[in-house]
Amino acid sequence: MSVPLADRIRPQTLDDVVGQEHILGEGKYLRRIIESGNIPNMIFYGSSGVGKTTVARIIAKNSGMALHKLNGTSAGISDIKEVIADTETINGVGGVLLYLDEIQYLNKKQQQSLLEYIENGRITLIASTTENPYFYIYNAILSRCAVFEFKPVSAKDIVPAVNRAFRIMADETGTKLHVEKGTAEYISRTCGGDVRKSINAAELCVLGAEVKDGEATITVEEAEAFSQRSNMNYDRDGDQHYDILSALQKSIRGSDENAAIHYAARLIEAGDIISLSRRLLVIAAEDIGLAYPQAIPIVKACVDSAMQLGLPEARIPLANAVILLATAPKSNSAYMAINSALDDLRTKDCGDFPRHLQNKHYDGADAEVRGQHYLYPHDYPNHYVKQQYLPDAIKDAVYYRFGDNKSEQAAYLYSRKIKGEEK
Repeated sequence: MSVPLADRIRPQTLDDVVGQEHILGEGKYLRRIIESGNIPNMIFYGSSGVGKTTVARIIAKNSGMALHKLNGTSAGISDIKEVIADTETINGVGGVLLYLDEIQYLNKKQQQSLLEYIENGRITLIASTTENPYFYIYNAILSRCAVFEFKPVSAKDIVPAVNRAFRIMADETGTKLHVEKGTAEYISRTCGGDVRKSINAAELCVLGAEVKDGEATITVEEAEAFSQRSNMNYDRDGDQHYDILSALQKSIRGSDENAAIHYAARLIEAGDIISLSRRLLVIAAEDIGLAYPQAIPIVKACVDSAMQLGLPEARIPLANAVILLATAPKSNSAYMAINSALDDLRTKDCGDFPRHLQNKHYDGADAEVRGQHYLYPHDYPNHYVKQQYLPDAIKDAVYYRFGDNKSEQAAYLYSRKIKGEEK
């Protein structure tokens, strides 16, 4: 089976690694650690194709330790025991380095089986994960490891790797390549900061190119056909999913319609209109709320239309909803009110309902005050009469505070008027 180009040309030194200047640049922390030769236990965290495995292999190659590689998706306790057993052999005299990819897939027991050997230094662990390690890796392991975040590589930094891939493919196939201007940039831009995906896309372009008399031309149009969709390294069950939704909501809350439509586009490009629709419904109630109450039914109508239409047309009503919410007045007064009321219920003894609000029209023999004595507001001017509605224990509680927007201020003035509080 042919090995993918990205694996065949994997960097062999730190200088060849694309991106990650914040930790691997000259004088940066991780580079200094690697060059010192004193390798601690480490966790590499970041999306796919950004160099985690490459850097781990470079460290292993130069460490002088016996190297074991495991993948959390397939490794079991028996595999871990084999690594531990090697620490007792002549191979383990110089130490054992375990590169554990996708560590988040190991359960707690599997991870804990390594603890004793990590602590006494017989195993040096380099683990990698595409998920946030503080959520997916057990504290006992985390506390013994240095965590380094690998960031998506910029398109500008990927371009040289793509051009190198074209040169190598030309040499390997014996084909004279003419790469149209902008092709490498297009591939680098559309592969979501994933160097491996970009290189493999370049390989596909060459393998699928039409060759005439030993020559082939790679155009931007062909790159569009052969490049894999990036999906922005999007995983509906991973951190990227929640990060994009968070960025969307914070952009709408901050009234930045351009950022909001950008993050909505990411979700649409990933085909995840369900998560986008659900979050928009939440935002309409949480962040716009009573400042523009009509936002809720309007967004619901846009979401319903999107679900009926499906992609690609669904993008249109969803875009309407995003821009409407981003440019609408904002209020979280209802959100704060319900949270405050719930907090009282969970932390205080609020007591029973007032007698006059209860749904009963008789009293027991032990009742101190007989009769319901409920005052029917519609029998009074402005359909209002003052009476106690909250339980005695919290009768003076204030949960809702009118927002400073036009809609809620109008409601505030009306409330003061009917209660006779106007000065």
